[in-house]
Amino acid sequence: MKLAHAAFVTGRVVRSLRELFWTHLLTAGVMAMTLLVFGGFLLIQENLGQLVRGWGEDLHVFAYLDEEVDASAAADLRARLESFPEVSATRYVSREQAWEDFKSALGSQSGILEGLDPAMLPASLELELRAGSRSRDAVAGLVERLGALEGVREVEYPETWMERLRLLLVGMEWLKWVLGGVLFLVAFLIVGSTIKLAIVARQDEIEIMQLVGAGTGLIKAPFVIEGMIQGLLGAALALGLLRAAFSLVGAELLAPFGSLAAGVQFTFLNSWQCVELLFLGWLLGTAGSALSVKRFLA
Repeated sequence: MKLAHAAFVTGRVVRSLRELFWTHLLTAGVMAMTLLVFGGFLLIQENLGQLVRGWGEDLHVFAYLDEEVDASAAADLRARLESFPEVSATRYVSREQAWEDFKSALGSQSGILEGLDPAMLPASLELELRAGSRSRDAVAGLVERLGALEGVREVEYPETWMERLRLLLVGMEWLKWVLGGVLFLVAFLIVGSTIKLAIVARQDEIEIMQLVGAGTGLIKAPFVIEGMIQGLLGAALALGLLRAAFSLVGAELLAPFGSLAAGVQFTFLNSWQCVELLFLGWLLGTAGSALSVKRFLA
């Protein structure tokens, strides 16, 4: 594109943004809300994925002991369990320690435990598994062996929770694209309508340019660029709102998981994901405006 043509296109874009400022801003706002929903799903999905991976890397099995098992018997049982090839380390949790851990997990709501007997919680052995023994079959076999040991009342491990979270992640992945697809279509149509308004507002100018022999590309370029700007502005607004929401309530996302989320760091979208969101906004704006221009400018 020649320098004169570039200056002409830039001037027409600036003029349209100034004359239809609120229309363009409203369109960018709609796109921002669309991308905010999509980015929110992406953010939650990423952090729940970290939670699942964290559990997989630090899987523990809990063997709850019968009331008759005293400290000496628990020590013998602990030594026996440490000889299992799947077990890398064990930890004995007394009734008293279990009660303190439970109160700590409840945090500010621990007052609801007032008047309850600490002995209601059983003593237990917490087993840390070796890296090569964390598959579903290996853990299931270990749990079956533990359940058959004398003195072990119940065995618990977070596989059920992990499976539920995996299903939740799959569901969120589908919902993100289904809901996002509907919202993207709405934003796409709104961008097209905005460009149509800009074409109608400059219809006389377009007809004059066609009469003097202006090229089709020169006439269409300002409208496509306006759509690009709307898309990028909407994506930037979405990222800003998402970042603000992350700063306010981000740490609360993993709170429902209590101690199970210990050590898991809630993180914002990485650089590539932010670029991906910006590109998605640019693509929506460009495609919407290009289609509208093709439709209304023969």
